[in-house]
Amino acid sequence: MNVAFRRAMTVDEYLAWSESQSERQRTELINGQVVPMAPERAVHNRIKIAALFALRQAIANAGAPCEAMTDGMTVKIDDHTAYEPDALVYCGGSLPDAAMIVPNPMIIVEILSPTTRHSDTSAKLIGYFKLPSVAHYLVLDPEARTVMHHVRDGVPTLLSAGALRLDPPGIGLTVEALLGPA
Repeated sequence: MNVAFRRAMTVDEYLAWSESQSERQRTELINGQVVPMAPERAVHNRIKIAALFALRQAIANAGAPCEAMTDGMTVKIDDHTAYEPDALVYCGGSLPDAAMIVPNPMIIVEILSPTTRHSDTSAKLIGYFKLPSVAHYLVLDPEARTVMHHVRDGVPTLLSAGALRLDPPGIGLTVEALLGPA
């Protein structure tokens, strides 16, 4: 895969380029540059699946008009930056089947890995909260088995167990459900 470009790509150009690739490699667009993402470790994938299931169950239990999705969906931060979070929740009408961008994510989930730890807790934290729709940013740490809950205009909370209320959209779940079995 050749990701060297002479000028900064826009998110629209990035998505068109991504669809044209014969081999799918996970990437993100950061400041107009395509950045490959490292392969996941098994623990990362297990927690991503647990988080998706926990979010879907919480949405169903609350009867909220929301949908949880896993990575593969794009969150556009600005014209030249687009991230692919490990999981997200958006509310409102269903996205069209051909959609690649989630325009109004409310909850964003990132799972720390050795290669993403710094960006997940700095640039992505800032970027996601640039979006008016984002109310919660959950950073899951597989090693410490904790969840850092960042809430818009609030104080972050580090949780290692117990209940977690995400309002809006009015759903409740547990740290244990998000992290899955140890």
